[in-house]
Amino acid sequence: MSSLSSYKQVRFFSLFLFGLTLATPALPQAPAPHEYPRTVLYQGILHPIVTFSQDAPVVNFKTFYQVGFPVGVNIWKTAKIGYSLEIVPFIRSEAGVSRMNNVLFHPGVLVGLGNGFTLANRLAFETGGRYGVTPVLNKTFRRPGPVNYFLAVPLPVRFGNDRPTSVTLGFQFGLAF
Repeated sequence: MSSLSSYKQVRFFSLFLFGLTLATPALPQAPAPHEYPRTVLYQGILHPIVTFSQDAPVVNFKTFYQVGFPVGVNIWKTAKIGYSLEIVPFIRSEAGVSRMNNVLFHPGVLVGLGNGFTLANRLAFETGGRYGVTPVLNKTFRRPGPVNYFLAVPLPVRFGNDRPTSVTLGFQFGLAF
C-alpha cells in the first residue's frame, strides 16, 4: 500500500466524521437559560499544524498526516469556572501505514471569558511518554437546538521522554451537546 493511499484513508475517515457533524439538524427553538452546575459533552477533530522545538519546525500534512479525535465532558460550576476531562486518541499516517499512535489524557480548568469564549487550562499526559500543559482558546457558536459548534486553538507544550521541549500550534473543530 502506498503512503498516498494510507493518507487518503485517514483523510477520508476525518472528512466523513466532519460531514456527520455538519449533518446534525437544527431544531427551531430558543436556547433555555443555563442552570448551574451544568454538564456539557463534546466531540471534535483536532489537526496539529506545526510543532516547534530545538530541531527544525515539523509541519503536519508534509511527510505525514496526524489527526486527533477529542471527546470530553465539561462540568461548569458557574458561567465563569468549570472543570473539563478530555481524552484524545491520535491517528498517524506515514509511509503507507496508518495507525493509532498516541492517547492523550487531558484534565483541566475552564475559565469563561464571555461572548462564547473559553480558556481551557489543561494538564497533558500522553501514552507516548510525554507530559505538559495545553492552553486552549475556544469559541462556541450557539445555535437553536441541542447542538452547538465550537472552534479552538490549542497550544500544547510538551516535555519528557528524552526529547526536547516542544510547542505545537493546532486547530480544532467540534460539537457540544
